[in-house]
Amino acid sequence: MYLGRNEQSHREGDKLMSNPEQHKAVYREEAHELLAELETSLLELEEKPDDAELIGRIFRAMHTIKGSGAMFGFDDIAAFTHEVETVFDMVRNGLLPVTKELIDLTLSSRDYIKTLLDEPDSADKQKAGEIINSLKKLTPKTLMPDEAKNSPAFPSPKGNESGTSVTYRIRFRPPIDIFTRGINPILLINELYNLGECSITAQTDAIPRIVDIDPESCYTYWDIVLTTDLGVNAIKDVFIFIEDDSEINITVLNDSTTSETEARHKKIGEILLERGDLTEKDIKNALRKQKPVGEFLINAGMVDAGKIESALAEQKHVKEIKQREQPADTASSIRVASDKLDSLVNLVGEMVTVQARLSQLSAFRNDPALLSVAEEVERLTGELRDQTMSIRMLPIGTTFSKFKRLVRDLSKELGKQIDMTTEGAETELDKTVIEKLNDPMVHLIRNCIDHGIETPGIRSAVGKPAQGMVQLSARHSGAYVLIEIMDDGAGLDADAIRAKAVEKGMIPPDSELTEKEIYSLILAPGFSTAKKVTNVSGRGVGMDVVKRTIDNLRGSIGITSQKGTGTTITLKLPLTLAIIEGLLVQIGKEYFVLPLSAVEECVELTREDIANAHGRHLANVRGQIVPYIRLREQFMIIGRQPDIEQIVIVGVEGHRVGFVVDNVVGEHQTVIKTLGRVYKDIEGISGATILGDGTVALILDIQKLVQTAEQEEVVK
Repeated sequence: MYLGRNEQSHREGDKLMSNPEQHKAVYREEAHELLAELETSLLELEEKPDDAELIGRIFRAMHTIKGSGAMFGFDDIAAFTHEVETVFDMVRNGLLPVTKELIDLTLSSRDYIKTLLDEPDSADKQKAGEIINSLKKLTPKTLMPDEAKNSPAFPSPKGNESGTSVTYRIRFRPPIDIFTRGINPILLINELYNLGECSITAQTDAIPRIVDIDPESCYTYWDIVLTTDLGVNAIKDVFIFIEDDSEINITVLNDSTTSETEARHKKIGEILLERGDLTEKDIKNALRKQKPVGEFLINAGMVDAGKIESALAEQKHVKEIKQREQPADTASSIRVASDKLDSLVNLVGEMVTVQARLSQLSAFRNDPALLSVAEEVERLTGELRDQTMSIRMLPIGTTFSKFKRLVRDLSKELGKQIDMTTEGAETELDKTVIEKLNDPMVHLIRNCIDHGIETPGIRSAVGKPAQGMVQLSARHSGAYVLIEIMDDGAGLDADAIRAKAVEKGMIPPDSELTEKEIYSLILAPGFSTAKKVTNVSGRGVGMDVVKRTIDNLRGSIGITSQKGTGTTITLKLPLTLAIIEGLLVQIGKEYFVLPLSAVEECVELTREDIANAHGRHLANVRGQIVPYIRLREQFMIIGRQPDIEQIVIVGVEGHRVGFVVDNVVGEHQTVIKTLGRVYKDIEGISGATILGDGTVALILDIQKLVQTAEQEEVVK
């Protein structure tokens, strides 16, 4: 694998370097990812303090933040991170134990680095000094940080413990001006020693005569053979700061797919040929001389002794390393800007619309050749749509992991003991949904911790474990994802909620409400049963924000609770906000779309059925009474209704409700278009789509339509 400089990459590198702000933007993006990984790893390390892999992951994240920060002008970040990295280097070497205090200080360091990254002018340097001083107090007095770093030029290699190592050949030729940049290549090579079992040979054939030497230039390059279980990315990280200006060749010599014979018995000539140090013709000429190939090549001046020594070192190294199991494959990936992905989704949406038009046209003309093409285009468009949608999908675990820090900090602030567990972190959801889900989840978790989970003393008094539990889980359910936030706290007090609602005038004192309806009152703006206002909650500005956001995502909220046992809040969210499968219906000359995932069945509604209901909007469907809403009346569409209408029965929050339409057209791939500002407050409509003939069809918000109908029924 070639990672180094060629003419094209050099030009691209020069172009990138000509725009420092672009460089800094890339660094900020990568630094945010590293900080997120750092926080997650630290919280895991608190639970598993002896996990060497986690310690190594934390150290590498800090090292990358520091090195890239120094390269791109973030000197404050580099200087501060260096101090924290020094302490964690001692942890990595077994000189300092992992304690809760160390985790607290490192998390505070992570927050300070984020402040330096996002708002450097507001960074509190006094706080930074306090963090560093506190970290230094944890350092053993017999080993100061500077001494901890005073290691030999080539320290003893660390053994590979996982048993899944791979052997790599690396040729590292740094830029000739590396010294003038303040970078010591020996330090980079030392880092390779820390990755595993390593053999290094310095190549000096490029050094000119002494009269031509520039003392500030680097003419030496190195051949390295490394066996490591950390994967190729760990090697790339070593050279991350200079890879654009260096020649770096990384080749796999020995993995689980290499036979034992191939791994152990390569001849020197084969190694030199693979490296490009000799041609096949040179090898054949050497073999004709009947001398050891290494001796002949040196005598013939074809290659110098250093390259032969390097090839011999590789040969010996590979023979000594036993065949080990190949580590998990590292998936190749490419970073793509979010706006480009959104643009791709929009283009696919337009293609779906054009495909629908082509299918409609081919059906109208009834041309077999055109029908065949339309069917093929429909198949390809469907596959392209599915692939594009899958690109937008992200595991919800990326969101779940952010909340571990929230739970840790809040439980400490409130004097509670809380453990957070997660299930279904691999469940995938549209990236747009995940981005908008963060704030609602924060509100819900804060409420669980503040209102739900009791203090250790109260829990022990009622026979509960002192440590409370908050569980986040996610699972697929058809075209939706169900996210549950569950706690084992005190539960909701239905009587207290009802009394507060009566006090605020939200419901009349004599109203009869089900338990589910009472619990839904906590979603109203300004509603709170908290006895006092705290930094965490009590102002009544959380749950209404949650409801509004979930409604905007075309989702729903379900609340179940048992007093003294706990509360479960279930968020039902659509998999994607871009393209859905819909059921196209017609009323007069107007078209509407209902989400197909909610549709259960369609039945006829005759004038006889209407007469038997005595004016009430109820239908008898196989012995079950189903209420229905007349969309013609709801949207005030004039015109004569047909003698036989259609009822589309959907499931809404566990109930069956019908929507009466003139005609059911059929299934339709619906590309969702956002309505303009003029129509943004219209209830019952969540968007629009364009049909194949250019007609606009409105997408119905069935949940909002049902709520509106219920409110109108109460008023009557």
